Amino acid sequence: MHCAPSATAGFFHRAIPATCIAVAMLLMTASVTLAAPKPDLWPRWSSHDPASTARIDHADWSRLISVYARPSTDGVKRFGYGSVTKADRAALDAYINRLQATPISRFNRREQFAYWVNFYNALTVKVVLDHYPVATIRDIDITPGFFADGPWGAKLVTVEGEKVALDDIEHRILRPIWKDPRIHYVVNCASIGCPDIPPVAVTADNADKLMEAGAVAYVNHPRGATVTGDRVVVSSIYAWFDEDFGGTEAGVLDHLRRYARPDLAAKLKGRDSYNDDVYDWKLNGR
Repeated sequence: MHCAPSATAGFFHRAIPATCIAVAMLLMTASVTLAAPKPDLWPRWSSHDPASTARIDHADWSRLISVYARPSTDGVKRFGYGSVTKADRAALDAYINRLQATPISRFNRREQFAYWVNFYNALTVKVVLDHYPVATIRDIDITPGFFADGPWGAKLVTVEGEKVALDDIEHRILRPIWKDPRIHYVVNCASIGCPDIPPVAVTADNADKLMEAGAVAYVNHPRGATVTGDRVVVSSIYAWFDEDFGGTEAGVLDHLRRYARPDLAAKLKGRDSYNDDVYDWKLNGR
């Protein structure tokens, strides 16, 4: 998932005049508390066929996940970008090309959900591979615009004649159409701080199970929430996307308790706010 406000962060990767740096510093100071993009429906993608029983084959993506995505000793699933073979690069490209050629508006909502989640994750891996090695996906500054940061705003693929960016998939399709906070647990932005990439491709049949499992795994990992004494620190995902989790800190805490295992749930009991939020943007490579 594209998890952070990115208006100014990539600015300093470029050589620019000192006066512009001063302006950028002011903008950065003013934007520290900015939220991530709001859900903004792209009506073009509201079309679907409830009667459709057609399926989309995501087996190639599942195979790539099984080969290259593995948990590390810190409990974070990492992707072996540096070990992807030429044949598997070609397989990934072919899979993405098949998705681009799919008339997705003719499918039912469940198939569409799986399609867009897998498209997002596969495309994110491709973007990293195309620019590897990088320390963080935020260094892949291909989004148009002077203050742009990362790859999320770049129109990377074409679907049904429309040029589509990663930001479009997450913020203009997935979030506004399905309105499910658990979406954040199955889209992966190639960063340590992000929820893990699902263990298999999302399908119409397993989507709910994968979102539930992803929620439990993330909430109960230190990336999701930690409690030390009276201090509660949560993932910045819950701050950036607070409206998806109830719109308040109390709503975020309610969400965390819903998925917390007994030990964490006990520590969160009675709390209606958190002290800080953190996020690790380092690449989730191995």
